[in-house]
Amino acid sequence: MANDVALKPAVQDLLNTVARFFDGDVQVQIIGDLKAGYLRHDQVQTMQDGQHLFVQLSDVTDPDFLASHELVHILMTLRGFPQVYFPLTTGDDQLDEQLRYVGTDLFDTVSHFVVYPEQRKHGLIDETVEAEVVKGVRQTIAPEQGQADPEMITRLVTVLDARVFLGEHFDHYRYLFEHDFPLATQAADQLYQLLTAKPTNSPFALRRNVVKLFRAFDRQLEDWKLPALHLNDFAMLTSVFSKRQLGLQVKQVFKLYYSELRNRETGQRAYVGFTISDDQNSLVLDGPVGEKVSADYMQALYQKTVQELFNELHIPYLER
Repeated sequence: MANDVALKPAVQDLLNTVARFFDGDVQVQIIGDLKAGYLRHDQVQTMQDGQHLFVQLSDVTDPDFLASHELVHILMTLRGFPQVYFPLTTGDDQLDEQLRYVGTDLFDTVSHFVVYPEQRKHGLIDETVEAEVVKGVRQTIAPEQGQADPEMITRLVTVLDARVFLGEHFDHYRYLFEHDFPLATQAADQLYQLLTAKPTNSPFALRRNVVKLFRAFDRQLEDWKLPALHLNDFAMLTSVFSKRQLGLQVKQVFKLYYSELRNRETGQRAYVGFTISDDQNSLVLDGPVGEKVSADYMQALYQKTVQELFNELHIPYLER
C-alpha cells in the first residue's frame, strides 16, 4: 500500500516545479516502512502510469533526501538534459544487464554534479545525511582483498559516486575509504580530477563528461587487467548539436558503421553512428543487409543533413 509523505517545504517546492514541467500528476509516495539507517539510490524509484508520475520510497531513513534526489533527476530530464539509452545487445543477456547497470550508474554519477549541489543549496544534505550515505556505501560493496577482482567494477562505480557526493568533505571520510577500498579510492580520485577539470553546467557539458568517463573507466579496468566495457560503443547518448551542426551533412558529423551488435528490439544487425568529435555512439538504426546495398544505403544517409536524418528516424536530440 502506497502512502503520501509529508515533505519539507524545499522538497515540496521541487515537487511543484516538476509538476509544472510534467503534463500530468506527480506524487511522492512511501511504499514501505523500512528504516535501514543508511542511504542508497536503490531506496527510491520513479514509476509512470499514463499521466501519473510516482516517486516511490521503499525506505524512510530520510524521505526528504531520497525524494529530492529523484525529483532533481526528473527535472533535469524534463528540462532537456541528455539521456543514456541501450538499444543494442551483445546477444548475452547477463553481459547486457551488466553493461546497462554500469552505464546507467556512470551516467548518473556525472548527473550528480548537478543533483547533489542542488540538494545542498536547499539544505537537504547535512553531516547526518553524509554519514548515512557513507554507511550505504559500506552496505553495498565488500572491502578489497589486496588485489583487483571482478568486484572492482562495482567498487569503483560506488566509491566514485561517493566522491562526487562528498565533494570537498570527502577528506573527512577518506581514512574509511582508503582502509577498506584503497585501489578503488585511488582510481576514483583520478576519475574525479578528470570530471572536475571542466564543470558539468550545461547539457553539452554533461554529455562531454559522460563520454570522457566511459573512456577513462575502461582505461582503469585495463590497468587492473579486467575486460573493458566499451560503453562508448554500447551505450547511446542524446546528441547536443549547435544550429550549424544540424545543417551539416551527416558525413561531416558522423561515421556510420555496420555493427556486429544487434538492435535489441528487432534482433537485426545494427547500423551505429559515432560522432566524429568524440567517437561516441549517438544513433542506432536498422538498414539493408548485403555489402553493396549496405554501402549504397550509408552513402545515401551521409548526404542528408543531420536534422533531416534525426527527424526521419525520430531520434531525440538537443540544441545548444
